[in-house]
Amino acid sequence: MIYELYYWPEIQGRGEFVRLALEAAGAQYRDVAREAKGLSAMMALMEGKSDQRPPFAPPFLKHGNLILAQTANILLYLGPRLNLAPDEEADRLWLHQLQLTIEDFVKEIHDVHHPIGSGLYYEEQQEEARRRAADFRDERLPKFLRYFDRLLESGDGGGFLTGQSLTYVDLSLFQIMAGLRYAFPKAIKRTAVDVDALVALHDLVAAQPPVSAYLQSPRRLPFNEAGIFRFYPELDS
Repeated sequence: MIYELYYWPEIQGRGEFVRLALEAAGAQYRDVAREAKGLSAMMALMEGKSDQRPPFAPPFLKHGNLILAQTANILLYLGPRLNLAPDEEADRLWLHQLQLTIEDFVKEIHDVHHPIGSGLYYEEQQEEARRRAADFRDERLPKFLRYFDRLLESGDGGGFLTGQSLTYVDLSLFQIMAGLRYAFPKAIKRTAVDVDALVALHDLVAAQPPVSAYLQSPRRLPFNEAGIFRFYPELDS
């Protein structure tokens, strides 16, 4: 069965973490909302009856009759099916735990430019965003990145989190680093001197042939100021 990914068509957003896993594994999938009438199809599934278990928001994945929402939940399902997760249950749960930590980080990244409310424009909360950005750059960004870097350094030297094999968490960390380089180029440059293993992971993932091909294709949307990772110079002092 072909996987069907549903996410907003104009941005990378949270859907990109799922898309990277599908692309890295060479899986057959449809990016439904980017197709003709796909956005209407996505909204129809979200507005389905309660007994159909409709998702609250994208991204969500349809595989046969199964519909799964929440990025970490989708990746927990896809991991063993795409050979992007270990066989042992304890190891799979460890990856899931790390992905949930990444989800926490993603929310903090988003809330830098929308600290008051996602329904307000950035310009309506710019003063608060400046204060939030200072704490994020100085405290939260280094804390998250150093944690993942420490995990990589304690591995067996294969470069990936679990050693020699690429996992969906490696792909998600690649996306985090790529997004931060776009949104906070000055801050990430300062922090990068302390996270060599994480920088190396980004480059290792980018060099994987399926990932490299995807990054050079039109399927990889550019970062922009409508997604999670937004570049506002005043927030990256």
